[in-house]
Amino acid sequence: MNDSVILIGLLAVPLAGAVLAAALRGRAGVVAATAVSALTLLLAVPLGFDRAPAPTGRGVHPWHAVDLSWVPALQLRLQLGVDGISYPLVLLTALLTLLCCGFLLWQRRDRAHLLAALLLVIEVGILGTFLALNLVLFFLAFEVVLLPMAAVIAGWGGPARRAAALKFALYTLAGSVLLLVGVVAVVVQAKTADLVSLTAQPTLGRTAQLWIFGLFALAFAVKSPLWPLHTWLPDAHTEAPTVGSVILAGVLLKMGTYGLIRVGLGVTPQGAAQFATLLGALAVTAILIGSLVCLRQTELKRLIAYSSVGHMGFVLLGIAAGAAGSAIGVQAALIGNIAHGVLTGLLFFLAGAIKDRAHTGLLGDLGGLRERQPWLAGILGLAALGSLGLPGLAGFWGEAFAVVAAVQLGGTGWLVLAVLAAIGGALTAAYLLRLLRRVSHGPAAPALAGAAEAHVPELVAWAPLVLLALLIGVLPGLVLTASAGAVDALTMGVTP
Repeated sequence: MNDSVILIGLLAVPLAGAVLAAALRGRAGVVAATAVSALTLLLAVPLGFDRAPAPTGRGVHPWHAVDLSWVPALQLRLQLGVDGISYPLVLLTALLTLLCCGFLLWQRRDRAHLLAALLLVIEVGILGTFLALNLVLFFLAFEVVLLPMAAVIAGWGGPARRAAALKFALYTLAGSVLLLVGVVAVVVQAKTADLVSLTAQPTLGRTAQLWIFGLFALAFAVKSPLWPLHTWLPDAHTEAPTVGSVILAGVLLKMGTYGLIRVGLGVTPQGAAQFATLLGALAVTAILIGSLVCLRQTELKRLIAYSSVGHMGFVLLGIAAGAAGSAIGVQAALIGNIAHGVLTGLLFFLAGAIKDRAHTGLLGDLGGLRERQPWLAGILGLAALGSLGLPGLAGFWGEAFAVVAAVQLGGTGWLVLAVLAAIGGALTAAYLLRLLRRVSHGPAAPALAGAAEAHVPELVAWAPLVLLALLIGVLPGLVLTASAGAVDALTMGVTP
């Protein structure tokens, strides 16, 4: 199977599957969506093999690529490709979409076929963002996700779902306007939208790079979301259905940080370098504020949602270090992205399962999960320990490398940021251990008294994420191996 078939198929298959799932009614639509998402994952896996030899020099060097004419007058070509930076995120997107469709098979929600169809449309937008090698195509794919995700929240969410969906849409639209201005500015000044050429030899002047990177940073900060533009996230997560929260935290947030790496650092490296210290300061602020807010949270999904603010702060710290010229910083951000996607996705699956049984997410009304639901308690403990950064599990590698990158940059400012980030890591451990104490080891609460034990289909639905969490000590090495050449090419010649 050649590159064109696979890359175009990654977008065409889920899009066709969305139409099929919407046309079929009831369980048949969900079954079709699950089969299509499985096929998409199978298409994504071979992209990591038979790679094209990596040429030397700065810029994007895709392993596999396709370039077809589309709308030449608008600098829009169907340029798709995958490299070491995008490949892990492509796999993560395909895996989480499959798990969410499988989750709907046994959960049996109302209009589940329409929900599954929307998940496939969201997958098209996210995969398009990670695969796009044309800046205009990147923007279009980036925007595809907005309305379907708002519909997921508004159609299947909690009591305040419409307000949460509206807030999500308004924030995201504001970021989209800034991104559009930045994209138009780059295309007009550089006379091309080709990300390969734009990153190989950035032609924009220093002043242009400064203000264009500022636009990109604000736009991607809304999507990530990064402090202080994060306020839509807790409401969206709290009200969204379980599958919506998993996709939102697992991969949709990664579109913002990926954009900062691919477009921000790639197209405007001098602008990124000038903003590096400010980005680092904002990252550390997010880590500390996110952790302190989590220590005061009393609702399970809201606590996990705010934890994303802190974890994405570590990712931003790695990106900031990368903007200052540290390849380790960019690799830390990539590992942090994958680890957060795996573990936070698992945490939201578990939070949904607990709320389905207890009919509440208030920590004060939960307790005794270890006695009444030992399977759930064990998996929750594994996910929480990974998320808090226990050495050998997921969260440790990205957070530790981000701090190491800041220390290696030297200077008083970066050392202070590294120390504060490490303190934030300790606070992360505190609020997640508090979560385990209240939910798993606290006194038995009436809410879980009549809850049924986790059954086989449910455990099977979580199994891939649990397996990844258990093997997470190996996964960072695989991410590093895949991304090493791409990261070196990205940071080549980047100096403040």
